[in-house]
Amino acid sequence: MSDESKAENRIQALSSQLLPPIVKVAAGSSKLRVQGKVVIITGANSALGIGRATAHQYAESGARAIYICDFDGSNLETHKEEITRLYPNVEVHTRRFDASDEAKVKAVVDDAMGRYGRLDVFFANAGITGPNVVFTDISAEDFIHVHRVNTLRAASVFLAAKYAAPAMKTTSSQKPHPGGSIIGTASVAGLRSNAGSTAYSSAKSGVVSLAQTISYQLAGSGVRINAICPGIIETGMTAPVYEAARARGSDKKIGQLNPSKRGGHADEVARVALFLGSDEASYVNGQAWAVDGGLSAGHPFVPGKLA
Repeated sequence: MSDESKAENRIQALSSQLLPPIVKVAAGSSKLRVQGKVVIITGANSALGIGRATAHQYAESGARAIYICDFDGSNLETHKEEITRLYPNVEVHTRRFDASDEAKVKAVVDDAMGRYGRLDVFFANAGITGPNVVFTDISAEDFIHVHRVNTLRAASVFLAAKYAAPAMKTTSSQKPHPGGSIIGTASVAGLRSNAGSTAYSSAKSGVVSLAQTISYQLAGSGVRINAICPGIIETGMTAPVYEAARARGSDKKIGQLNPSKRGGHADEVARVALFLGSDEASYVNGQAWAVDGGLSAGHPFVPGKLA
């Protein structure tokens, strides 16, 4: 028995003499948080993206297999090589497909079930901003396209839930209890106004609503679904904003309206995605988690004008 195990046994023995034992639902936070889990991540191609950062978090935390998927496959094989070199025990699979293609979403879930007999996490990530104009200047076609991409295609929350949830209920000798975690990337724009265009904001609020309504339809199944709502994060999608600000020398102003006074990093969102996919989040369900530096905690204001 290791010294660490002996120490834990002593602590448990002492605790039992003083107070009833604590019911623990997961291994300690110092342990591998997703040991043995099978994970699918869409929107994983961007070198600066949340999807890539999340794949690394899951690999580092003991995932058995990770599927990295995107419509754009330009970086997928490089991502696979990088993860495999860093974490050789993790099996990495790349899939290039349009996630609005229902058959392709079903196929990647079926592949995971065929290879491993289980699916534990589906992170339906990414999206597009669409035209950054007032609502009177956006066409009906563009409006519908933004909704299609953000709630059906790139974020693929609906299709992810439709096919991942039944797979997550499947049990085996290695997975004796049904369960899993579906995570959708929404946005702070889906929670508050003035954080995105009308089309983008309404589409991302749809992702939040999907998490809320589907959580009840999965009641008692062991499968959870939540939405992550990032604020301004430096990713491939927001890179032009950061590049323009750096060129003007105003990059320090990015994120100035949130209490943290800065923009965020993809890794900061990825760590929340890791938590939501782990058993440590077993009682977190149907929620919209803002990762926005505190922006959604208050109302819009002009810095220096609030007493």
